[in-house]
Amino acid sequence: MKILAKILKAIVIAVLAVVAILAVIIVYAEITDYRPREKTPVEANENVGQLGDSATLTLLTWNLGYAGLDSKMDFFYDGGKKVFTPKLQCLKNLAGIMEFLKKNDSIDFILLQEVDRKSRRSYKLDEYATITAHEKYASSTFATNYKVFFVPVPFSSPMGSVNSGIATLSRYLPSSVVRYSFPGEYGFPKQLFMLDRCFMVSRYPVRNGKELVLINTHNEAFDPGQIRKAQMEYLKKFLLAEYEKGNYIIAGGDWNQCPPLFTPEFAKYQVNTTQMVIPADYLPPDWHWLFDNKTPSNRSVIAAYDPATTTTTVIDFFLLSPNIRSISVNCVDLGFANTDHNPVRVSVRLK
Repeated sequence: MKILAKILKAIVIAVLAVVAILAVIIVYAEITDYRPREKTPVEANENVGQLGDSATLTLLTWNLGYAGLDSKMDFFYDGGKKVFTPKLQCLKNLAGIMEFLKKNDSIDFILLQEVDRKSRRSYKLDEYATITAHEKYASSTFATNYKVFFVPVPFSSPMGSVNSGIATLSRYLPSSVVRYSFPGEYGFPKQLFMLDRCFMVSRYPVRNGKELVLINTHNEAFDPGQIRKAQMEYLKKFLLAEYEKGNYIIAGGDWNQCPPLFTPEFAKYQVNTTQMVIPADYLPPDWHWLFDNKTPSNRSVIAAYDPATTTTTVIDFFLLSPNIRSISVNCVDLGFANTDHNPVRVSVRLK
């Protein structure tokens, strides 16, 4: 009986210790919680140049998966088992990402998501500094959307500190850049350890007196739908208000939803049926969704990538206002070598 009592006492002490540690983590997370305003200025410039009112522009969007979700990785939060890719592989992933970006540095606008700045999951690398050190851009801006001092899951190997966000690289100097917070939260205490989703708006004057409004977005991924719907309604009001002003609008990024009327032509892939699809009537019919129907932009990370069996989909694409004409779109099949997303390139022309 004494042995049993000692065992029970040890169990109680262990449980209380775990509860106490979690309580401390939650209290400190509440104190240090990143609470951005609805609108946060990022950059402002004077005496910037003007785009031609019939300019042809090239753009690229790419979720970098913080250089930690290469083709060999699965991820615990999506049903896999792993938390971290090995450090050497992370460095290899970042080098592969940099190689691709350097080859495409003639593109006018590059929209990036999941860019880490000294997070534990990417071995404290400042990926944004590495990318922007390549001096080919007139402007490079960053907006934080994930800043947590310590993510305590999974308990066996906590993800730890995270500092990450979205970045826009441009060959043109914007007149202003503003971070907009998306609405919607998971509730206490889960929200303390989740992303604070946002989109970043860069404005470029056009010769006819209007503006090109460029939006880099990274929408919610993990909720069953209500948060995503609230975010899309918020974005919709912004889009329509800007178009009412006569501005040109391009929105691109990782929407974590499939585009309207999505009918993929993946010969050897399956469609990820767990993704939401943006309703066809989300915007008036003269707005244009620009995506590659033949090449997947995202893979499931429930297991390592296998071209024959891995579920794939399209969640990375662009949206054009009616006064912009699409010329081309191409999702570049990199085999998800360094991230769980493939980059998407487009060419458009202002009408």
